[in-house]
Amino acid sequence: MLYIGVDLGTSAVKLLLMEAGGHIRKIVSKEYPLSLPKPGWSEQNPEDWLEKTLEGLKELIAGANPLEVGGIGIGGQMHGLVTLDKEDQPIRPAILWNDGRSVAETDYLNNTIGRERLSVYTANIAFAGFTAPKILWMKKNEPEAFQRVEKIMLPKDFLVYKLTGAFATDMSDASGMLLLDVKNRRWSQEMLDICGITEAMLPKLFESYEVVGNLLPEVAEQLGLSPSVKVVAGAGDNAAAAVGTGTVGEGRCNISLGTSGTVFISSQKFGVDRFNSIHSFAHADGNYHLMGCMLSAASCNKWWTEDILGTADNEKEQRAITRLGENQVFYLPYLMGERSPHNDPRARALFIGMSMDTKREDMTQAVLEGVAFGLRDSLEVARDLGVAVSSTKICGGGAKSPLWKKMIANIMNLRVEETESEEGPAMGGAILAAVGCGEYQNVEAATSKIVKVVGMVEPEPQLVEKYEACYRYFRTLYPAVKGLYR
Repeated sequence: MLYIGVDLGTSAVKLLLMEAGGHIRKIVSKEYPLSLPKPGWSEQNPEDWLEKTLEGLKELIAGANPLEVGGIGIGGQMHGLVTLDKEDQPIRPAILWNDGRSVAETDYLNNTIGRERLSVYTANIAFAGFTAPKILWMKKNEPEAFQRVEKIMLPKDFLVYKLTGAFATDMSDASGMLLLDVKNRRWSQEMLDICGITEAMLPKLFESYEVVGNLLPEVAEQLGLSPSVKVVAGAGDNAAAAVGTGTVGEGRCNISLGTSGTVFISSQKFGVDRFNSIHSFAHADGNYHLMGCMLSAASCNKWWTEDILGTADNEKEQRAITRLGENQVFYLPYLMGERSPHNDPRARALFIGMSMDTKREDMTQAVLEGVAFGLRDSLEVARDLGVAVSSTKICGGGAKSPLWKKMIANIMNLRVEETESEEGPAMGGAILAAVGCGEYQNVEAATSKIVKVVGMVEPEPQLVEKYEACYRYFRTLYPAVKGLYR
């Protein structure tokens, strides 16, 4: 059988066709626009996602036997607020994960409702990117539109709904809404009351690998697929990427260098960081995970090279970087605020340490190192919890850079393992579909068969020592400038 994995990203939807044994037969990508109507705002039209996904599915299966397609799994950008009216039409553009408009609502939840109560209800505190603060923002600022809301869902769940008619979500994606009782894997009635919504407005909860429905007959006909094709609940993009890299079970780590950046540590046990600096979420394998998320990762490098330097030749820009651990220029990677561990939507990026002999490559190096230092901040929180991690998988666009992987290995003092496929969420979605269709007994059995390590980058003791000193300096920068962001 063949399985389709979908990665509903911020700039494009990526789709792949996977054979049961894990071989990727074909990959298709379709871009769509991102709207930034005001500073700190980030929106998209859900209909664009659907249009491009349907286009991509048609192209993906062209030339394949459609009767061999067994299932579809979708990994998607998390936290976005999608609202539908009674005609199942979007009421407004989706408010995305990297939107920072809900600062006041986030402060209300954390300081008036209280961090301790939120942590009890959901295992997490409020971040401006989460869905619950967005709901409160819409309720306050767009009350007439809010009165028309019949359904509240996440981005990938909009696709699932349009493909199957099933109003469903999965535990991992729902964890990022600040509406889920993560420990007990159910909606938190206390949080629904705080947000002024009912459970009927929210999707039914499933595990990521569970089948929520089949393709609607009209959709199947449009795509040229059988209406017997199953669609699983899918997962939030980071959980799906973790599945795609085999980061399931106990104590495994995955670092994602996508538009945003994450440190993802899987666990069979539920646990919460006492400062709630990193997230405690349900995992797509049916267990749990800890995750630190920074809002700008590979997007920092894209901004620097394309918007500032005016080039897209990353390989050329990085070729001149040779003196690792010795750079005098540092960069704080907070282009759109920061989530883990600072929870500061007002934070912004900065360079420090330039002098008359600073060169172009020093600035590029600082950007790459700054992202790695920011990711290490979250790893240190996990280490403080007693989590012992000695290696990590890596995925995302930034993982294609050998230099960046070397920096990650030495800044974090971890062995970086490269997998045969770097397709992350799309691969994870296809694996979840294979599990849901009965191809494998469970997610861990599937990944042990499908995910293959084909290379690794080992940390170098002398370079680790140099970067340790650099990281200690980096950690002093945000506290020193925090007050300037106000």
